[in-house]
Amino acid sequence: MIDHIGMPVSDIARATDFYMKALAPLGIAMIKQISADQTGHGAAVGFGTDGKPFFWLGEGDKAGDHVHVAFAAQSRAEVDAFYHAALAAGAKDNGAPGLRPIYHANYYGAFVLDPDGNNIEAVCHAPA
Repeated sequence: MIDHIGMPVSDIARATDFYMKALAPLGIAMIKQISADQTGHGAAVGFGTDGKPFFWLGEGDKAGDHVHVAFAAQSRAEVDAFYHAALAAGAKDNGAPGLRPIYHANYYGAFVLDPDGNNIEAVCHAPA
């Protein structure tokens, strides 16, 4: 199952305004904002429901560039296994397995770049 997806935007303020209005009828709202200082590259905005963002906009890349897809894992061991299997299959490291408290206290994810440079993640939200 897909946990969340992210896409680059050329103007984060314009995109945020657009999606706040366009997604409101679907019950989807802005849940989280992360600054460029926190990400290390560009600001990000997460939209979702019930307190969980599942659609992210990321600043700093050109629209149409690489995408980000995160697959839901049932355990941290699955995240670790995904990471090692992806590297063995030819992916490049983009973030070793570990906690990412910037998102929430139990966010445990691993990131790789696929052969086309897309950011692929496995994430577990369960406590250890």
